[in-house]
Amino acid sequence: MNVIIKPLVSEKMTKMTENHNRYGFIVNKKANKIEIKKSVEELYGVTVISVNTVLQMGKNLSRYTKKGFIQGRQSTTKKAFVQIKQGEVIDFYSNI
Repeated sequence: MNVIIKPLVSEKMTKMTENHNRYGFIVNKKANKIEIKKSVEELYGVTVISVNTVLQMGKNLSRYTKKGFIQGRQSTTKKAFVQIKQGEVIDFYSNI
């Protein structure tokens, strides 16, 4: 099972990284905190102090088109916020 899907890269996460040494990831919905911790430590070679998870519900979407009113829903995602040991850094742009 792939635990980590992709890292969260935004202005808010960059500020959180600079101030609190925390990184955000979108993870598999079935992954637990222990699996997330092991996966981050293996992938990036850092020491994880804590893991917080959030289940973000998908938004309801609707639009009016020529063929009528269409309703749908975005998919639900799970986010993990990982705090690593002080002095260690994760570089998301190193292997581009």
